[in-house]
Amino acid sequence: MEKLKVVMACDTFAPDINGAARFAERLASGLVRHGHEVHIIAASTDSSHGSRIEMHDGSQMMVHRMRSHRVPQHKTLRWTQPLGLSSEIRKILRKVKPDALHIQSHLLMGRFAIQAAKGSGLRMIATNHVMPENLIKYSLLPKFTHKAAMRITWADAGRILRKMDALTTPTRRAAELLESAAGVTGVLAISCGIDASRFANDTPTNNKNPRFLFLGRLDDEKRIHILLQAVAKLTEHPNVIVELVGDGGERENLSRLATDLGIADRVIFTGHISDQDLPAAYERCTAFVMPSIAELQSIATMEAMASGRPVIAADAMALPHLVHDGDNGYLFPPDDSDALADRLKLILNADQQELNRLSENSLHLIQSHDIERTIRIFENLYVGIRDESSTTDDNSPDYMEPIGKLNEAISLRLESWRQSAVEIGRRAEDMSQDALEKLNEVREEVSEQLSDFKDEIKEQISEAAKRIKRKRK
Repeated sequence: MEKLKVVMACDTFAPDINGAARFAERLASGLVRHGHEVHIIAASTDSSHGSRIEMHDGSQMMVHRMRSHRVPQHKTLRWTQPLGLSSEIRKILRKVKPDALHIQSHLLMGRFAIQAAKGSGLRMIATNHVMPENLIKYSLLPKFTHKAAMRITWADAGRILRKMDALTTPTRRAAELLESAAGVTGVLAISCGIDASRFANDTPTNNKNPRFLFLGRLDDEKRIHILLQAVAKLTEHPNVIVELVGDGGERENLSRLATDLGIADRVIFTGHISDQDLPAAYERCTAFVMPSIAELQSIATMEAMASGRPVIAADAMALPHLVHDGDNGYLFPPDDSDALADRLKLILNADQQELNRLSENSLHLIQSHDIERTIRIFENLYVGIRDESSTTDDNSPDYMEPIGKLNEAISLRLESWRQSAVEIGRRAEDMSQDALEKLNEVREEVSEQLSDFKDEIKEQISEAAKRIKRKRK
């Protein structure tokens, strides 16, 4: 494909730590690796603003930082100053002359970017990461107005997003929600994608010294208090550790709750960690827990799967798309700490053979979320190519079929892929930048190893599903 110029308008971008920011950063980095020119329009991270080259996810890109101010009622969110924003973005678009404008949020930056691009004929794509339910708590509106406010917010989203040439969201469930709530049509389900090889490790999952991990924003909709309540119920397992990686508005409340529940000495608040430290956080846990009720996908859950860890998640929104109950982890009814405690016990009481099965199935499922596939789809959308292939492999019918246990041939291929990825990671630690770039080329080849036997995997899943159905009859 010829070199493209792409401008992304983001309400949240690195160094922010959330799903939308991580998706935009990794997509932008992938486009740069493919030889394209990427410009990011995002809020300033402090009092400074202006255009500058920044390094994100290993790639250099031009980032245009707009004036912004911290949102008083939120620990990390910043509010972009709207006065003169359209004019500033218009100047950038005229100078860059992009092939496409990719809106990462319609709330503020995207709204003004659309206004700035009006009449230019510029191709516009939007990816929706927003659920009003995640934001309403920070609006300062009285609680009795929340339902009406959400209806108005969804209607406003529809009014903005209907102007797009293409509209995407990470999962089919999220697409159905957007179409229903915002009154839009033709939403494409495209996984945020992940480079699974970055999180590969050769440490087997074990429950000898159990550690349950949550990684993400410590905010209300994540329902981390349900995890703490569940762990407090595990009286027969007094050695269970909970590690909470991240920060947010609920950190102090969670700390007080841990004390009140009598588990403060077993809850570790790690805070924010670097991208380099992410793989180790997943590697040291027994299982990953995502109690959130408002996930349109969950990049952290995908990273845990790529680390070969079982996942326990709320049966809410798009999480069942990643966590296949009984295959790579377990689902529990949202906000039910008793049910979550029961699922945690399944992990704690599992033998090594069962833990290995859950781990292997996580590795298998994450292969359908290859970020290279995601990047190629967006490259096509930027030039106006949209067809039946404009979706990721996790939307194929076979993806949701029961797995049970993978056959030996596929297990061996997965293990070979994992060992190759681990070896590349070790070699990368001491390499120069030039050598690292060459190694990244090898990494991409490793990430494509499994594509040679996708048909074999699909056949295996189909056969497993038939066996399970026969047993149930």
